[in-house]
Amino acid sequence: MERKSVKAKPGPVITVSREPGSGGSEIARRLAEKLKMDLVGAQIIQKIAESANMSAKVIESLDEKEVTRRDDWLSSLFETRHLWVDDYLHHLTKVIGTFGRQGNMIVVGRGAQYILPPEDTFRLRFIAPMETKIKNVMRDSGFTREDAKKYVIKTDSDRRAYLRKYFNADVTDPSHYDMVVNTGKIGIDGTVETVAAAFTLWKQKRSSSA
Repeated sequence: MERKSVKAKPGPVITVSREPGSGGSEIARRLAEKLKMDLVGAQIIQKIAESANMSAKVIESLDEKEVTRRDDWLSSLFETRHLWVDDYLHHLTKVIGTFGRQGNMIVVGRGAQYILPPEDTFRLRFIAPMETKIKNVMRDSGFTREDAKKYVIKTDSDRRAYLRKYFNADVTDPSHYDMVVNTGKIGIDGTVETVAAAFTLWKQKRSSSA
């Protein structure tokens, strides 16, 4: 009797939410290298979501006869979370949903933590004291202290407004994450090691319960 092939479950996805200046983008890059995962930045997600032609190609990849649990999840978002159904959010949701279907990815920003199903997603948020964030921005950008502080405050405000607008969510609510790390306490290296260890344990638990 011929056995039916079992389709392998895609690897989980890590989503990264970060305060500006907390080192979140650098941590995401290092995690991708350490865990051998693909990294998708917020700029790439936004560019794809805003491009009708590219988004159409992404949507075509979702056009399968069998409706998966991920498709059900994405469709239900607009009903359960009362999201604004506009072109941008529609394409963004489809794009991030495709990343989730492929699995083994780290997705930075753009509200991915609110789009992908929590049982298949390790949701991270990185924070830091204001002084740490200011120093990091000054080091990375060459800004003066005053300009660095303005950048941190404005960028943080913009991100909060974005998530309120599209997901009706408070980005600072810890219940939206599986792990919140104060990078000012343990630094970039310590954060990478801590998160990698926690993610590996969760991934093992997820596999054993599948």
